[in-house]
Amino acid sequence: MPKRRSVAILVEMSNEFARGLLEGVLAFNKEHSEWSVFLTEIGRGSPPPFWLENWSGDGIIAKIETEELAAAIEKLNLPTVDLSAAMRLHGIPWIETDDEAIARLALDHFVERGFKHLGYVGTPSIECSANRCEHFVRIANEKRRTVEVNQAIPRFNSAFALEKERKQLAKWLKQLPRPIGLFTCNDHMGQHVLDVCQSHGISVPEEISVLGVDNDHLLCEFASTPLSSISLDTQRTGYEAAEMLDQMMSGASPSKRRLVISALGVNPRDSTDVLAIEDQNVATALRYIREHAHENIRIADVLKQVPLSRRVFENRFFQTLGRTPHDEILRLRMNRLKELLTGTHLGIGEMAKLAGYEHPEYMAAAFKRETGLSPSEYRSKFGDTAI
Repeated sequence: MPKRRSVAILVEMSNEFARGLLEGVLAFNKEHSEWSVFLTEIGRGSPPPFWLENWSGDGIIAKIETEELAAAIEKLNLPTVDLSAAMRLHGIPWIETDDEAIARLALDHFVERGFKHLGYVGTPSIECSANRCEHFVRIANEKRRTVEVNQAIPRFNSAFALEKERKQLAKWLKQLPRPIGLFTCNDHMGQHVLDVCQSHGISVPEEISVLGVDNDHLLCEFASTPLSSISLDTQRTGYEAAEMLDQMMSGASPSKRRLVISALGVNPRDSTDVLAIEDQNVATALRYIREHAHENIRIADVLKQVPLSRRVFENRFFQTLGRTPHDEILRLRMNRLKELLTGTHLGIGEMAKLAGYEHPEYMAAAFKRETGLSPSEYRSKFGDTAI
């Protein structure tokens, strides 16, 4: 029996980006190699694990983001693939994201929604953030749009102070033109921006629309306003990285040094679910509808928020959004029902109440009219079986 190769994997697993890469490595391992894997999590920016100095395996997959970790791996002189674009260790294969494509997707997402004002929030010390900012500003300028830029200290930097960063960001957000589309370097930064907006009474997405990167499901859904995000094809790239390491452990030289993670597209959620609205009365009404659609509100309740007659208000609303206020209330309620059907085991009566319906029978009929499926049929077809 051939000896099973021993592979060390040194990657932090606290974000969707790294977990996606690991899923790809796992898929390759299951299909081809069945390595003996030594998997240990390291924090971003933390020192190398103590055992690495005397480790005697066959290969390494690591996210090499510090000079200390690079030096420790270099001493071992083993086949290594780097899951980082920092290039701390030269002469080995590394990966990087297609930051120009990511920036273009972000810009197109905002332009399609009519935004004239754009912004970027990132961390210059992280290479992909700096690249995304550069591409976003350049492409925006090509379309005759300017970009307001805010650069923050990363969370893992020793100089990071949460309250100081929050105050600095809040001051910057308050002086921005409205409405504005903000592209953030990743979902962590997007969640940070959303949290500061909520704390300072800034309406999302009506005043500030926010888009992240990585499509980290938990981060995006736990955000104060569910965060829209760009998905990356990390699993495919993780698979290719594992395949390359396997070849290197067999004595082959890698055919290429650079693996590129492609952008798959935008996963829209509430944080960008809006058109850029300059009519303040329509923006006020839309904000009220978004906040109260699940409370069985009526059009009369919405009219109390704006100094307009029903006819004028409904005409302006339709001209701006292409749908009536009633349609918007119904759309939000249907979206809420879909979330409850696919993500919970709640009964029809409980869901009706949470979605803003007095009577479960009316809710079920409205849902089937909109989707072509009964609530139970929809849950059976799209529900999460793990719940």
